[in-house]
Amino acid sequence: MTETPTPLWEVFIRPRNGLSHKHVGSVHAADAELALQAARDVYTRRGEGTSIWVVPSAAITASDPDAAAEFFEPTADKIYRHPTFYEIPEEVGHM
Repeated sequence: MTETPTPLWEVFIRPRNGLSHKHVGSVHAADAELALQAARDVYTRRGEGTSIWVVPSAAITASDPDAAAEFFEPTADKIYRHPTFYEIPEEVGHM
């Protein structure tokens, strides 16, 4: 008799309204509802969250850290995408 592993869920919490969700860790749970409850119990014991997202780990696609140079290199050729490329007139002041 083989035992099926419990799915892994990635947990994201928003600490306050207006801030973005941050990855805080992972939980094992049979479904999304149980994952939310487990995430609440594990990661918000001190009331530090206003919103929790749980995402199946299998649904996340990530870049390979070993291929970072070739994956992110093309952006170095496009200096116009960097704000330092533009001259801001003095009359504009601080942006």
